[in-house]
Amino acid sequence: MRSYDDTTSQHPLRRRTLLGAAAVGVALAAVEGTAAAAGFGWSDDGTQYVLDTGAGLVFKVSKSTGDLTSLVYKGTEYEGYGGKHSHVESGLGASTVTLAQIGSTVLVTVVHGTLRHYIAARSGLNNVYLWTDKADTSFTATRFIARLKPGIFPNTGPDSWVEGADTVIEAGDVWQRADGHTRSKHYSGVRVTDYDTIGYTTGSVGLWMIRSNHEKASGGPFYRSLLRHSNELGVGLYEILHYNQSQTEAMRFGLQGPYLLAFTDGGAPSPALFAANHDTSWVDGLGIPGWVGAAGRGRVAGVGLAGMDADHPYTVGFANADAQYWTRATAGTGAFSCRGMLPGIYTLTVYKGELAVHTGTVTVTAGTATALHTITLTNDPSAVPAIWRIGDWDGTPGEFKNAALMTYAHPADVRAASWTGNVVLGAGDVSTSFPCYVWKDVNDGVLVYFRLTAAQAAAAHTLRIGVTTAFLNGRPQVTVNDWVSAIPSPPTQPATRSLTNGSYRGNNHTFTYVVPASAWKTDPSQYNVLRLNVVSGSTGTGFLSAGTAFDCVDLLP
Repeated sequence: MRSYDDTTSQHPLRRRTLLGAAAVGVALAAVEGTAAAAGFGWSDDGTQYVLDTGAGLVFKVSKSTGDLTSLVYKGTEYEGYGGKHSHVESGLGASTVTLAQIGSTVLVTVVHGTLRHYIAARSGLNNVYLWTDKADTSFTATRFIARLKPGIFPNTGPDSWVEGADTVIEAGDVWQRADGHTRSKHYSGVRVTDYDTIGYTTGSVGLWMIRSNHEKASGGPFYRSLLRHSNELGVGLYEILHYNQSQTEAMRFGLQGPYLLAFTDGGAPSPALFAANHDTSWVDGLGIPGWVGAAGRGRVAGVGLAGMDADHPYTVGFANADAQYWTRATAGTGAFSCRGMLPGIYTLTVYKGELAVHTGTVTVTAGTATALHTITLTNDPSAVPAIWRIGDWDGTPGEFKNAALMTYAHPADVRAASWTGNVVLGAGDVSTSFPCYVWKDVNDGVLVYFRLTAAQAAAAHTLRIGVTTAFLNGRPQVTVNDWVSAIPSPPTQPATRSLTNGSYRGNNHTFTYVVPASAWKTDPSQYNVLRLNVVSGSTGTGFLSAGTAFDCVDLLP
């Protein structure tokens, strides 16, 4: 399975900066070299506040709605998509919009009901700084979308389409091209932990969304959501903190940001500049309610992890009802450090790949570092010997057929190998034959052929099936030769589409079945046949029928 941090990947969005996902500052003080800020300041044209960075970027904010209505960089207008502007959610509508200048920063405050949104310009920096403070569920999602003009940036990638030429094949947001390739705004191909910047470049001008640390987001480090899209109508860049697609956690509330829209004169913002300029002390003096500076935050540092599998990366996550953070454990030792955390008691989870193999609690105190002794990992299912094992316990379907394609394409894509086919253990690489997903209406009834010794066939055995998500409560019922299991209860999973919109991530769950000795073939030369069927109380058709994504299947001694 290819590492998600593989910098040789040809996927157009798979790029990181040098900062970790939990860094509070995520590249905020300077993104590119700045020009003299002789023209820095603001004006009021009657309906909009006009903010000039003095370095080439002039942007406007509606005084009635708080929409970002214009982005002019070095004389070229970039903002505007199909008659819509850039804004929180899908646009707040009538709002109270005020402006204040605090030294070298101009801050616009937008108030709509219980939601507060902030937009800032800093002298000499071609960035739009953004914060969103959501207090309740009066909005069902939490996002900012920058809507950009068509024809400036290239309309390419798995998240691009042409409405005048491509065909809708699902839910109005999945498109198929004449060559059989599928496209959708959902097909980012990366998880939150895999990126810090998302954007476009013409080669001479780049416009980038630089995400926040996502401490008030939901879904954890492995969540996938909309990042960008383009078509002949324009371009969208997103900062999404809570989205009701494949969502596994409740919404978090409070101030999130800053996140940035950043212009460059070419490529993505320089990682060296990110690393050198992530101080956010300048925000401390803005008076933004809910802002917590570096002095009000703490850190967790761990000596290491014992019992790691060298074939997998490990992530240490921290979460409570108010915030979430994560950090990558060092290969070999498992040492980890997570900075910039809000004070509180957190559930600490160690992930092997994306599979939780340890949980505990940790308390974070402002201004101090909480030190943790070596954590011994004792809940890795792979540590249990197996008669046979298909895949590996890592919380993903990455070892199986079509898995790599499914994060940026639809299952109906012409590039997908046939979803049907059976598996013969001991007869080659099962990754080319065992499908990552099974749907009731597509490839139900996958068969696995295997032999047992006479001694093995004389005893009962436990069969384990790990899944990563499901659609319409799809779950596996198994048949071994003539023996049929009971139908298991469905675990809690997201209620929305997942298997067709680029996400296999739900709630990892392991089904166990005790297969009696009477079920096995007693002749060691004969194959036993395991049949996997998807059962559900709900109905659907094709790739929207009940289905599930597999992590691992094994038979224990």
